[in-house]
Amino acid sequence: MSPKRTQHTPLPRLVVISAPSGAGKTTLSSMLLKEFPQLQRSVSTTTRPRRENEVEGVHYHFVSDSTFQEKIQKNQFAEWALVHGKRYGTTRATIERILNQGGHPVFDIDVQGAMNLQALYGDRVLLVFIHPPSMEALKERLVQRKGDSAESIENRIKNAYSEIQWSQKYDYQIVNDNLETAFQTLKSIIQKECLQKVL
Repeated sequence: MSPKRTQHTPLPRLVVISAPSGAGKTTLSSMLLKEFPQLQRSVSTTTRPRRENEVEGVHYHFVSDSTFQEKIQKNQFAEWALVHGKRYGTTRATIERILNQGGHPVFDIDVQGAMNLQALYGDRVLLVFIHPPSMEALKERLVQRKGDSAESIENRIKNAYSEIQWSQKYDYQIVNDNLETAFQTLKSIIQKECLQKVL
């Protein structure tokens, strides 16, 4: 059963945060979730290997290619995309569970997934794009992360140019040249778009 709403309570929105790999979207979305209990992380399903610091069911649901394909065939995904050679997707059940609890699901997903969600949920989707201060800074961050091969880093940089082209379709764009400043901007967007009472 959905929570009871009054005219003063806006419908929950789907908050999508996209960025080139290494621009800080995961860090910023985590900060956001700590700040606002009304927001809940939408945990994606992926076929990519789990990194050392990642926890199953917290960062991602890690599945095999065959399991992912089975979910596609059963139409279980609200969105899914091929990113850096691996598949990522969000199940409809995950989204509906959060919305039915009155929460605002937060998505840390790529531009393909963002456009798919917007096609499905329309104006309820809030799109925020995080830009790196420069492509040089982005490459430096990816190298310092030590989680990717040189080939993978070059691939991510190449994809970043394409992803940035899509940023014009987003409701808001933030340049993450200072984490705290970027977070304060993101916070103010969420307060305005998701948490203000409707008069």
